[in-house]
Amino acid sequence: MKIINRILIAPIVVLQLICSSSKVVGQNAHTSKKNKKIEVYTTAENTNLRLSLSNNLISKPTSQQTKSTVSIQLDPDKTDQTFLGIGGAVTDASAEVFAKLSPKKQQEFLSAYYDKNKGIGYSLARTNIHSCDFSSDSYTYVQEGDKELKTFNIDHDRKYRIPLIKKAIETAGGKLTLFVSPWSPPAFMKDNNDILHGGVLLPEFAQSWANYYAKFIKAYEKEGIPVWGLTIQNEPMAKQRWESCIYTPEAERDFLKNFLGPTLEKEGLGAKKVIIWDHNRGDMLTTRANLVFSDPEVSKYAWGIGFHWYETWNGGTPKFESVGEVHKAFPDKNLIFTEGCIEKFDATKFQFWGNAERYGLNMINDFNNGTVAWTDWNILLDQNGGPNHVGNFCFAPIHADTTKDELIYTPMYYYIGHLSKFIRPGAKRIIQTTSDKNLISTSFKNADGKVITVVMNQSDKEIVYTLINHDLQNTITIPAHAMQTIVY
Repeated sequence: MKIINRILIAPIVVLQLICSSSKVVGQNAHTSKKNKKIEVYTTAENTNLRLSLSNNLISKPTSQQTKSTVSIQLDPDKTDQTFLGIGGAVTDASAEVFAKLSPKKQQEFLSAYYDKNKGIGYSLARTNIHSCDFSSDSYTYVQEGDKELKTFNIDHDRKYRIPLIKKAIETAGGKLTLFVSPWSPPAFMKDNNDILHGGVLLPEFAQSWANYYAKFIKAYEKEGIPVWGLTIQNEPMAKQRWESCIYTPEAERDFLKNFLGPTLEKEGLGAKKVIIWDHNRGDMLTTRANLVFSDPEVSKYAWGIGFHWYETWNGGTPKFESVGEVHKAFPDKNLIFTEGCIEKFDATKFQFWGNAERYGLNMINDFNNGTVAWTDWNILLDQNGGPNHVGNFCFAPIHADTTKDELIYTPMYYYIGHLSKFIRPGAKRIIQTTSDKNLISTSFKNADGKVITVVMNQSDKEIVYTLINHDLQNTITIPAHAMQTIVY
């Protein structure tokens, strides 16, 4: 408990100190023919380092540590995808928990995520089209049986979700790339007459359901919330006890080709980015991409393909290679990680370091395989991992203890921040090689010319490595079980 309390002490203040002192400390960083002025930020287990400026971990040229045989070598002349952003989902659950916080804690929370100076600079967001499991109950925006959508309204969202999204946009500087996702059509549109438990969209309601997306987007934009894009269906191959709907690859293709794509164009929404799949990495990721992107008549409506990380549910390993295969086969299409979280909530594991390392492993590998954006699941949950109307409680990077008006910052928050705070929209990924399997790393060049290298050490020992970018070399120590961001 003492450790947890220490970590809870105002991380925002820590981040403010980082930002206000970086110029001063950066001036003291060693510079020579082989050492350029750089800034190193570190988060490490069993230390007080949390996105902390740590230039003391840079070795002097005379140090024995410069003899390190571990290297991370950048090839800045070779670049790949353009970075879109990192963020999380603003669900009903997140918004309801946020509303229970005091105004002071609400502002701290908003700054923690969306302020790029005081916090970790989220630039991306996702939200649900009517209810999902992380809602307090099931609901839609129309009365049951209203095929013509005459009763459509978003009054439900005006209480909690819309106010939070607006505040997030404001804190992010007035711009947040937002995409939206449905978990299920209304019950009357499905063959099982149930918003839960899978089922499929009935053909006679395909046009009505396509119209529903357009109405939702227009309603949100009327509220002053720009919608950048949408996924067709959350997890279209999963029959869940919560809101869900099944689409075979052919059904998703045909719905986009014959209904959703044309409807968006007709409604003046043709510029919205449509994302297919929105489910796990693996064979189906490749199958969906091949089916849709190889057909010009439907590919013209699809901006890219989204994926989750839950393919490991049965004990398997992450299928990062499938992401790379799609990127290689369809380089003109975009890959976006649309959801991931630590399942099976356990209040004794708020500070469990392995959760953070799962994030680091997935984010770095996804970006190295061509992903342009990465979206966490709930931005905020309560002390019980909810609310969730079917008991599917999970972790979030930040939890609120609503009984004490406290925010609980998990290590996941800091690991995500090592990328989201420093890599900014418009950055280009730089191709690199890493010589030690205990280190994983990715690098981007921001539009302002700054190079960002993120390094994660998954081992039990500190590692000394040399960062090489053309003739620039810096030798750095990374502690055991740590994440570092190097800015230069």
